[in-house]
Amino acid sequence: MAKRLKPISHEDRLSLVEHLDELRSRIIFSAVAFGVAFALCFWQNELILEIVNRPLESVDEILLDPGGKPVSLGVTEQFTTTFMVSAYAAVLLALPVLLYQAYAFILPAFSPGERKVALPLLLMVPVLFVSGVLFGYFIVLEPAIDFLLNFNAEEFTTALRARDYYGFVGLALISLGLLFQVPVGILGATRLGIVTPEQLQKNRRYAILAIAVLAALLPTIDPVTLLLEMIPLVILYEASILLAKAFGRRDEEVSDQLASAESS
Repeated sequence: MAKRLKPISHEDRLSLVEHLDELRSRIIFSAVAFGVAFALCFWQNELILEIVNRPLESVDEILLDPGGKPVSLGVTEQFTTTFMVSAYAAVLLALPVLLYQAYAFILPAFSPGERKVALPLLLMVPVLFVSGVLFGYFIVLEPAIDFLLNFNAEEFTTALRARDYYGFVGLALISLGLLFQVPVGILGATRLGIVTPEQLQKNRRYAILAIAVLAALLPTIDPVTLLLEMIPLVILYEASILLAKAFGRRDEEVSDQLASAESS
């Protein structure tokens, strides 16, 4: 088992059975890592729920529950909701291990040159994901909740259901974590020659429009949080162009590669 969990070199040749055996080993290891993380999160579920409930302090006065806590409406909802929140937290905690197992499984398919491209990108994924989650929690979540629950609040009696609230928070944070992968996708595309830094600069306005559409698809739908979500994404796009200029391939390199391919 330990031997199979080490990355295999590009020169190694494995049979289909060996590939499936390696995949099974990595899935089992990932499941164990998630299980350990879930056990830890479920053990500390009160702390996690307290952290997730903290953004509700700004709207405490309009909630039906005077303590500013979500309301459970079913016999099993408190247990199932706690289970769900613990699972979300466990995914975030175990993400580096899960990504490493995925990286170690697919890496042998890359040549040594391609591996130099893939490794830095894969190392950026968990860092950017965690950055997106932290940005969503500390910057986006509270203003979004404040705006949405205060909208026409005088016309409603607001009782915030626990399952809906935690689902909203989980979806918003995971979505932002995924949207923060913009530099990985752009840098990968430039390194593979799909686009160039010059093309990224020329099409900046279309990229900003696409960012606005993606931000609008998040559950935080008010204009204030839409702008809060767009600002870091635009900054990440501009940073991606700088990274692409430093590490990507320019138009001349792509043209030379195409000319070489046509001549051969």
